[in-house]
This record gives sequence, C-alpha cells and structure tokens, in this order.
Amino acid sequence: MSLKSFLYKALKYSNDVNAVKKGKVGKRVGRRVAGKATGKAMKKLFK
Repeated sequence: MSLKSFLYKALKYSNDVNAVKKGKVGKRVGRRVAGKATGKAMKKLFK
C-alpha cells in the first residue's frame, strides 16, 4: 500500500468518525452512494 492510498483511507475513516460524532452519518452515506452511482454511470457512458 502506498503512502497516498494509506492517507486517503485514514482520512476517510477519520471523516466517518467525525460524522458519527456530529450525527450526520445518513447524509454522508447518501453522498457516498450517490457518488458511486454517478461514477458507475459515467464509466458506462465513456466506455
């Protein structure tokens, strides 16, 4: 695992913990799902 990928994963988990503390988990999960769906759609569009 490269340093860059390690940092990205560490920040992702840190932001997950922060969202739990602030009570905004649903919003974060919704954005993540929407982002993954958009990414898949773009992949199919430009394949």
